[in-house]
Amino acid sequence: MVNFYHRSLLWVLERQRATLLVTLATIVATLVMYVVAPKGFLPLQDTASITAVTQAGPDVSFAEMQSRHGKAADAIKADPDVIGVVSVIGAGSVNPTTNVGRLVMTLKPRGERRDDVSVVVARLKHLTASIPGLTIYFQPVQDVQISTHSSRSQYQYTLTGTDAAHVALWANNLIAELRRDPLFRDVSSEAQEGGLRAALDINRQRAGQLGVSLQVVTDTLNDAFAQRQISTIYGQANQYRVVLEALPMYQRDPSVLSKLYVPGAASAIVGGPAGQVPISAVATLTRTTAPLAISHQAQFPAVSLSFNLAPGAALGDAVDAVKAIETRIGMPSNIVGIYAGDAAEFSRSLAGQPWLILAAIVTIYIVLGVLYESYIHPITILSTLPSAGVGAILALMLFGQDLSVIGLIGIILLMGIVKKNAIMMIDFALEAERHQGMSANDAIVQACLLRFRPIMMTTLAALFGALPLAVESGTGSELRFPLGISIIGGLLLSQLLTLYTTPVIYLALDRLNRRLEKAVPPVGPELPSPPVAGATEGMQ
Repeated sequence: MVNFYHRSLLWVLERQRATLLVTLATIVATLVMYVVAPKGFLPLQDTASITAVTQAGPDVSFAEMQSRHGKAADAIKADPDVIGVVSVIGAGSVNPTTNVGRLVMTLKPRGERRDDVSVVVARLKHLTASIPGLTIYFQPVQDVQISTHSSRSQYQYTLTGTDAAHVALWANNLIAELRRDPLFRDVSSEAQEGGLRAALDINRQRAGQLGVSLQVVTDTLNDAFAQRQISTIYGQANQYRVVLEALPMYQRDPSVLSKLYVPGAASAIVGGPAGQVPISAVATLTRTTAPLAISHQAQFPAVSLSFNLAPGAALGDAVDAVKAIETRIGMPSNIVGIYAGDAAEFSRSLAGQPWLILAAIVTIYIVLGVLYESYIHPITILSTLPSAGVGAILALMLFGQDLSVIGLIGIILLMGIVKKNAIMMIDFALEAERHQGMSANDAIVQACLLRFRPIMMTTLAALFGALPLAVESGTGSELRFPLGISIIGGLLLSQLLTLYTTPVIYLALDRLNRRLEKAVPPVGPELPSPPVAGATEGMQ
């Protein structure tokens, strides 16, 4: 193995110009692949758990919502990979409005299940599609959750402005375009327009004539519909709260208000109970629609949108698509779009990735420059990094992975693993030049041969250490898979290239350093200043 490497290295050293062109092409390929590679935030995991948000029309009653939600839960329980379903309905901390519910599904362990979570989600969508009047948004539960806002889909986008009606209009336009784009799935709006509202307008003059006060009307409505606690029954071991309300059969339709009576003048209504006046005699019921919930972002009216991505789509492409759609539909500048949750963190991480990589490179250069007391030789070591970047990004693309935060962590780790190859070579070569008087060519060739086995051993150790990350299939392994793939791909390509490119770059930079030293004239010793004439005469 060493003899083959020796012969191939001598052959490469005879073609240094071509090798330098390969190195330059590697640097260009790294920049190009970083730009064109699909970018994401975190890979989608299979944690054997799924959440679903169920949504009915804004005018649905609680009883009807309970019936539809129960049908959805029964359909999901029939799936062979589902072992448990938890159902929650009603407005509260989990559900923002009464027409929204939540389902939490527990799946069989990964080894006992025939399909992964994406296939199970597609199957559950098909099972629940036949339930009338109910839309269900499924979302796999992730180990790393950035968003604290409950939404129907994984990624959130919020539109804000000064006019609520204007914001709602452009939100509907944007949603319509996103649903036409094949890049997006499960596009939904958090706005709940069209909720039923009953307004009771009291005729104060008529109420005064009948001896009915407004406080009496308010108290009667609270007694019938507000579940007012009127007393407490104390037992030997417990206590029971007594709640006053109308019968459930009278709570389904606002027209029941005509059957409610309030105390008034005894002779006011002929044929009615003595001293009782129907509310319909002093008030008019008006039925209108209104939003079930009003959202604000930094005190401005807001509408939140949420969406999932199509299989194989990258979050970076979706962000660009949203911007292009806003430009195409002519969204005004006073409507501002802000990403939230995972999408917001992705935008921030995408903006900081180049600076993070640049900071790592500068730090490495400074440390190596101090170590070798040279401005040139650290560049030789840094020349090994582009090959690692190309290998990592290419491996991620071949396996259908985005350049996510996990993949970027793998590339940062590669910077420390890959540059040790060049360090082991150059450290020995400089030592041979400075203390053994060897030429640069002989020194680097001897360094390559003596350090070949340690380089191969350390590279194989790192490669086999990352192999379990790439081949495991346990619960949540999708989060670790890009890390293993990026490390293995970067090590394989960089190992193949740096064994030959590093000696050539070392010799090229050594020749450049010698030319620079010849071009700069040496600084001679300082000559003593001639004596000043006046000072000499004074001494005489």
